[in-house]
Amino acid sequence: MLHRWIKGSQRILWLSGLALLALLYAACSGSGTAGTSTSTQSHSASSGSIAAPSTNQQANGAQQPASTVAIPQYLVKTLKAGMNVKDTMSVAGDMRNWISQTDPLSTSTGTDYEQAGNNLYDISLNFSVQAKFYPMVYDYLRDYAGQHGGKLTTFNESVQDVTNDYVDTTSRLRNLQAEQSRLIGLMGQAQTMGDVLSINQQLTDVEGQIEDIEGHLNSLQSQVTFYTIEISLQPIEGAPVSQPTGSWSIGQVLHDAFAASLGFGQALISVVIWLLAFCVYLIPVALIAWGGARLRGRIRHIFPSSTSVK
Repeated sequence: MLHRWIKGSQRILWLSGLALLALLYAACSGSGTAGTSTSTQSHSASSGSIAAPSTNQQANGAQQPASTVAIPQYLVKTLKAGMNVKDTMSVAGDMRNWISQTDPLSTSTGTDYEQAGNNLYDISLNFSVQAKFYPMVYDYLRDYAGQHGGKLTTFNESVQDVTNDYVDTTSRLRNLQAEQSRLIGLMGQAQTMGDVLSINQQLTDVEGQIEDIEGHLNSLQSQVTFYTIEISLQPIEGAPVSQPTGSWSIGQVLHDAFAASLGFGQALISVVIWLLAFCVYLIPVALIAWGGARLRGRIRHIFPSSTSVK
């Protein structure tokens, strides 16, 4: 019995030792894992501290272009071109056709013809062209005279930067529209007649300012969208005027005869028009003269002796 008890005690001690060793191993493993985890977390934290500036740099790099993006410019341009050409009427037609074909939305804003000689005219043409077609028109007018035997006398481009005005006007319009919305909201919450009248007066003032600013903004938008082109054409000094060739021609005779008859008819019509215009004065005078003549004839018929004595 004693031997069995001792042997059982030894087995218990041996199992207890194994269990203790297992606990010690588990404790050491947990400590190592915790150290490893702590080390890993520390490394991650340190990596985060290193990566954070890189992220900020990327954010700054992404924001940097936004801070350097230029505000679009709003320009008003006017181009004035003057040239001497052989046939101003033909050139004017060519330029009008070319501009209308190049820019279908272009418009003619004025044309003036002044006679400068026999079949010679000084011509002024004004156009409004879209800004995107302006460079093509610029090059066309700059090179036209040299390519068609003429001479470019003036070529002047004026540019006005209205960017500040455009941006300020747009900002003011946005603020006034926000104020308009706010007043409309207050109008719906007004409790007394005095509040309604006061808010309505403010709303009327704001809406009036909005209309003025919208008109100014529309004008600016038109000026920066369409540019003004002014063209002055003058005949070349001393250019020969085409004359009909020398021999007799029945066609020319008919032309001259018809022109002479047309001139005579115009002169006759002019005389008739003048007479009609002065009938207001001529008819009363004629009636007075005719009445006086008849009265004088009656007097002579009634008193023949007195008339004969005289």
